[in-house]
Amino acid sequence: MSVAQNPLSIKVKLPREDAVLLTVEGDLDMDTATELQHHLANQLHHGRRHFLLDIAGVPFMDSSGMNIVLRAYQEVREIPGGVYVISPTPAVRRILDLTGVSITVPIVESVEEALAVADSRPTEPGTSASTDE
Repeated sequence: MSVAQNPLSIKVKLPREDAVLLTVEGDLDMDTATELQHHLANQLHHGRRHFLLDIAGVPFMDSSGMNIVLRAYQEVREIPGGVYVISPTPAVRRILDLTGVSITVPIVESVEEALAVADSRPTEPGTSASTDE
């Protein structure tokens, strides 16, 4: 008997013109990661710079899912833009921490926090968001 699969569901919303919120539910693994990659590529093609990934509904993520997140991060940082992971489950957060993904990709608790972090980042490549005086 096989284990019931947890199919991936991705809902797309635009909280503002330059940002897309992708609400992901289900296992993000080798069988489903390409679906997320397709959505990210499509939104990048449509000019989005900030990718908010709400993964509160993702109980499991393997290296395929992490690679998609990192690849998106690498592609948008030159725009400049960003990838923000929202509300990972404890199991997924542990994987993000253990692999170092959470050092590179900001982990936040809400869409509002993700947008605030995005707005605090540099708007031009090579500039600093620091306001030290």
